[in-house]
Amino acid sequence: MAYRDSTAEKTTVTRDLDVLSEQAEGNIYESIVVFSKRANQINTELKEELSSKLDEFASTTDNLEEIFENREQIEVSRFYERLPKPGAMAIQEFEEEKLSWKAKGE
Repeated sequence: MAYRDSTAEKTTVTRDLDVLSEQAEGNIYESIVVFSKRANQINTELKEELSSKLDEFASTTDNLEEIFENREQIEVSRFYERLPKPGAMAIQEFEEEKLSWKAKGE
């Protein structure tokens, strides 16, 4: 998924629990489990993507000047810091009914 294009909130937003629990047949706990697991998936994917991009900048020498002056690496890190949090992205996907799940025992 293109997380760069996410329109999720970048700040804390108050949510109506009744609206969040509607998709899970009124069970807010199931809703929370669903989007928390999705947030973990998003977080893992973002970490892997960021690590692969930062590996390009890995140097075999221990020159401190290169470490502090690598502007490209800093820009990549700042880009990922500015993205919405994985929890906000997961809740947005949940609210837009882009997530599907199967409860245990079904």
